[in-house]
Amino acid sequence: MSDTDWRPEDDPKIRPPLHEGEVYRPDILNIIETSIDGLNIELRALSLDIHDHPELMFEEKYAHDAYTAFMEKRGFTVTRNHHLETAWVATYTHGQGGRVLGVNSEMDALPGIGHACGHNFIGISGVAVALAAKAAMENLNIDGKVILLGTPAEEGGLGKVLLYENGVYDEMDVCLMCHPGPGPRHSIDLNSSLAISHITVDAHTGLNPWEGQNALDAAVLAYNNVSLLRQQIKPTHRVQGVFEGKYWNPEVRMEDTSKRVIACFEGAAIASGCKVKVTVGSTCNEIRQNKALGDELADVFLKRYGAMDDDRDTMMGASTDFVIMPGLHPSFSIPTVLGGGNHTPGFIEAARSEVSHDACLVVSKALAAVGVLADETFLWNVFRVKDTFEEDKKQRG
Repeated sequence: MSDTDWRPEDDPKIRPPLHEGEVYRPDILNIIETSIDGLNIELRALSLDIHDHPELMFEEKYAHDAYTAFMEKRGFTVTRNHHLETAWVATYTHGQGGRVLGVNSEMDALPGIGHACGHNFIGISGVAVALAAKAAMENLNIDGKVILLGTPAEEGGLGKVLLYENGVYDEMDVCLMCHPGPGPRHSIDLNSSLAISHITVDAHTGLNPWEGQNALDAAVLAYNNVSLLRQQIKPTHRVQGVFEGKYWNPEVRMEDTSKRVIACFEGAAIASGCKVKVTVGSTCNEIRQNKALGDELADVFLKRYGAMDDDRDTMMGASTDFVIMPGLHPSFSIPTVLGGGNHTPGFIEAARSEVSHDACLVVSKALAAVGVLADETFLWNVFRVKDTFEEDKKQRG
């Protein structure tokens, strides 16, 4: 039997599969909380430093240097400029063998309004989870590896997808991260996200526009077609577009909707006598929250920290580049002003307040508790996580 064929049930010394709630270990949580609480001041300073130096996608040089220096000082092996100029990876290995925990730290900000999506919190949360896992592995002599990725260009550049295509996630058994959202009350949830497809449409007139060929007319007709289409697609689908001379960038959840949007442009081209060129660009899928990991996160959070909105069937009206693999991407709420959701000026101050920082550390503690590479209990959990991931892929096609 090869190593790849081995499963825990083949070893009589290993106990049966874990049930919901078995990851909750007060001894591990105590180590995690002590570790993160001990880093509180330094993590707060790092978060504010990143918030004060917002950088756009693929330009996160300041954040790259700040995070890599921070992790290198704390015993991680750091690789800078990892496949992408502003991507980086920090790894820590204890013992031999064991499981591999992956964690994401996002870095980029938004044009004009800086960190109005709270990526400074996502960055320090990844740092906190990785350092807490390291502390637990050292104190409890747990064999395994932690991989913390600095992932650029979430805001439109699909940085994680590019890293995934370069094999950066291949070694990980699971991958964890979190994302802040608007309050007012503090809680976390495990909802999903919209998949996204970028479509570029070029309309061309001939040499004789006075014969009725008009690209602007074609664009207006297409816009009207898409507006009518919005009434006939599911509420969970979104189609958004803007005239920018030659760019139209719809965000759609499913391929069927994308085909219907393209038909709107093709029909408008026929009606206006224009030629149209449709280019389907980059795509990313919706978040697939792993049920096994989600069950354990819910259990840990409710037992230790309080409220949780565990509505996994809800689709939030946003997209992200989180890759399809066994993983967990909860969102956590932070206090915001009325109407001050993500990508608004009102979210900027919320993303630097002390109470929001505290909320970030709470969800980081819960994530670390789920992700810690524990002994035989976690060994069983890895296979349950992968099994639920494969079941989810079959159900969603």
